[in-house]
Amino acid sequence: MLWLRLLYESFAFAWSAIVTNRLRTLLSLLGVMVGIFMITAVFAVVDSLEDGLKSTFNMLDDEVLFIQKWPWAFDEEYPWWKYVQRREVSLGDAELLAERLNSAQKVVFQAKTMLALESQNSRIEGTGIVAVSEGYEDVIALDIAHGRYFSPMEVAAGRNVAVVGHDVAIELTGRENAVGETIEAKGQRLEIVGVFAQQGASVINDGFDRAALVPAKFGHRIMDYGMGTSIMVKPRNGVTTAELSDEIVQQFRSVRRLRPREEEDFSINQIDMLTSVLDSIFQQVEYGGWFIGIFAILVGCFSIANIMFVSVRERTRIIGVQKAIGAKSSFILLQFLFEAVALCIIGALVALLAIQAIVVLVNAADIGFVLNVHPSRVVIALSVAVASGLLAGLAPAKRAAEMEPVEAMRANG
Repeated sequence: MLWLRLLYESFAFAWSAIVTNRLRTLLSLLGVMVGIFMITAVFAVVDSLEDGLKSTFNMLDDEVLFIQKWPWAFDEEYPWWKYVQRREVSLGDAELLAERLNSAQKVVFQAKTMLALESQNSRIEGTGIVAVSEGYEDVIALDIAHGRYFSPMEVAAGRNVAVVGHDVAIELTGRENAVGETIEAKGQRLEIVGVFAQQGASVINDGFDRAALVPAKFGHRIMDYGMGTSIMVKPRNGVTTAELSDEIVQQFRSVRRLRPREEEDFSINQIDMLTSVLDSIFQQVEYGGWFIGIFAILVGCFSIANIMFVSVRERTRIIGVQKAIGAKSSFILLQFLFEAVALCIIGALVALLAIQAIVVLVNAADIGFVLNVHPSRVVIALSVAVASGLLAGLAPAKRAAEMEPVEAMRANG
């Protein structure tokens, strides 16, 4: 009951200070509000970007390895010009590698480019064209809303068929279910056999909404396989990525006919490599938010301490009366500490409400970026507010607790 009473009285005193001296209290709380706002805002942006990026990686199996010309993480001791001299992986490389790997469940070739697609009087620029070989649906999670995926015969024969994104179907044919419609890419006709479910745009990418998949043996008619190619390898059940990687190095060197002393002219990448780099980047941004926020909070702490010293001076007689009727120094100390904490919590709540308003506005604007504040970040913000209140209120509370009853009553007598 004592703690509840202290809490109630402290919030009452804090609210009274705000109501009585609005401008002074607002200016004093501004530092805490700005600090909490900055830290929480950075947390919200970083967490939202991280969630968006990781959601795009959910389409990929974590165990899938990517064989490419370029690595996702550069070695500082390896000159960049050596990477430039490497050859891109080819469809032929993928086919030869698939014959030699014993620990692989699927070996899939992939090539990407950007092209314009046409259909009658409609045209859509900057469409992502992805040429894939057999087994692509086994390494990438595909959500097809209408129609179907390629048949093995269509992939093997390089038929002129395509699975297109939701936006591509709408803009070129005027309807979501565009199965059976014909589109063109670089003068080559393509029959739509499937349409992906709408994924929604984001600041990161459009997913498959503005993309089209075609068989790899058809893709060379409309795109150059000289850039942006990769081979995706999925391990068999029970095979680790380390074991698969070792076998890939051994067998792909043979495919490339590299001599024993020659360096590999390819890189083996994994999603974990990319996520670790992104985690490092987000961590640095988060540190920047803390750096800016802490300075603002320190300024706010000095302001809160000033309010508390003024409050101690204005309530000196009350302190004397409380001590005269038996209040212990610890009670007085806790009373003023609670009041300082209450002021900081009020400032934090105002900052969090401002953040929530921004979240609502950003999400309502539908700019392709879903902003959210994780509950754990709210807990951190309130914890920072409590710590700031304890830090700011310690000196004034100690002064109030050390007052002698008689002298305190005479001061305002």
